[in-house]
Amino acid sequence: MDPTAALQLGVDRTSPVPLYFQLAQQLEAAIERGALTPGSLLGNEIELAGRLGLSRPTVRQAIQSLVDKGLLVRRRGVGTQVVHSQVKRPLELSSLYDDLEAAGQRPQTRVLYNAVEPAGPEVAAALGVAEGSDVHVVERLRLAHGEPMAYLRNQIPAGLMSLETERLEATGLYRLMRAAGITLHSARQSVGARAATAEEGERLGEPEGAPLLTMTRTTFDDTGRAVEFGSHTYRASRYSFEFQLLVRP
Repeated sequence: MDPTAALQLGVDRTSPVPLYFQLAQQLEAAIERGALTPGSLLGNEIELAGRLGLSRPTVRQAIQSLVDKGLLVRRRGVGTQVVHSQVKRPLELSSLYDDLEAAGQRPQTRVLYNAVEPAGPEVAAALGVAEGSDVHVVERLRLAHGEPMAYLRNQIPAGLMSLETERLEATGLYRLMRAAGITLHSARQSVGARAATAEEGERLGEPEGAPLLTMTRTTFDDTGRAVEFGSHTYRASRYSFEFQLLVRP
């Protein structure tokens, strides 16, 4: 059965908004709220067009706009399939693992590197430790529904907590910190963007030159001690930061 048949789809022909865009917005909203789940197959374009009283080119344009956004994919011999919704992460002190889980994205973690190294100047300054002192370096690939979402490089003062690979692949870093009795209090964070290198593209499933979102963050506990310095890259096609702005009186 076509999952779109259960949706309350419709268009306003008196609106200046193009019909294809109205339809695309409704389909995207259904994906975002989980009414169209990852793996769902959309029905025949002709049937959808007939049901809505739209032309087939209008329906095709709506679907193609969501293909271009990465929310749908056309598979030969299969049809048009829902891939995923874009993750919109609030700019607050939370972990990507928790945000993905809250969004129903089934997070997975693959640890790429886990070792103790001497702190370089940038990391030493961020963590408030002496340059050359030991820090625990963890590099992880975060996935959702089996697809790469982000590359995470975190550096933690050595001896702060247990960081076995098995535990890191089972849950999020902040959950492990809380379980170790660390109370996270605040963070200093910077967000940016740049083009993916060939290595980053291969790692994240994007072509070289694709846009990536970047984030660096230093996190502090309730005593003011720096407990983590993170440097992360995210697929812009799958991920965005969301924040609220208030007018100062």
